[in-house]
Amino acid sequence: MWRKALVCGGGGGGVIRHRFSHPLAHRHWRAIASRPSSTGTEAVNSMILRSLKDHYVEVSKMTPPPKISPPSPYTVVKGALDSGGPVLKRMFQHEEISLSVMRLIDIVPGESRDDNGDGDVNQLFLHVDISKQGLEESLHFLCGLYPDALGIHSVSMRPKADTSGFLVVPTKYNGPVFEEVDEKLRDALHGYIEERGINESLFPFLQAWLYVKDHRDLMRWFKTVGLFVNENQRTLPA
Repeated sequence: MWRKALVCGGGGGGVIRHRFSHPLAHRHWRAIASRPSSTGTEAVNSMILRSLKDHYVEVSKMTPPPKISPPSPYTVVKGALDSGGPVLKRMFQHEEISLSVMRLIDIVPGESRDDNGDGDVNQLFLHVDISKQGLEESLHFLCGLYPDALGIHSVSMRPKADTSGFLVVPTKYNGPVFEEVDEKLRDALHGYIEERGINESLFPFLQAWLYVKDHRDLMRWFKTVGLFVNENQRTLPA
C-alpha cells in the first residue's frame, strides 16, 4: 500500500499521480485554468482544495510499518524527520559518527525496478560522517546499503557539518575512484566502518524510517499547498 501510494521525489516526498494521468483530465484542467473570470479562479481553487483534501484523508489512513529500533548503540537524531540532516548518531571512542540516508531512486530518477516494484526501496545511499574533536575536517563515506550487504562508493575528507545538520558538499578533491584503490586498502576501509557498526544491520530501521518520513512530508505538502491556495479557508484537517 505504501509503495503504491507514494512516489518519491528528490525532496523525499511524493505525489499520488494516477487521478490526473488521463489526457482528458489535463485538457479539462487547462480549460478551467484559462478562464479569466473570478468564477473560473474560484472553480480552479475549489478543485485543487477538494483534491488535496481527498488525498490528505486517503494518505492519513495508511498503516505505517511496524516500529523498529535502530541497532545499538546508535540513537535517532532529535528532529530528524523534519530536517534533511543526519538520522542516526553514536560515539565510538573519541569519534562522533552520524548517518544520513536517501533512496537510490531519489538520486537516479527512473532507475529500473524489480518485478515486485521494490527494487528502488531496497537500494539506499548511506552517508557516513566520522569526526574528531579539534579537527576541522571529517572522514566521509558514501555507501550503498542493501538488506544483505553494504558497499563503499567513495571516501573523502570534508569540512565538518555545521549546526544545521545538513551535509556539506565537498569543494576540493573528493578522493580516487574507490574501485581503483588497492584491494588491501579497500578491505581495510570496509573493516574500518564495520568496526563502527556500519553494516547491513542498519537497513531495516533506515528503510522503515524513510517510509515514515515520506508519509509525513506528503501529509505536510497536501496541507501547506492547500493553505496557500486559500489561506482564509482552512479546509484540510488540523
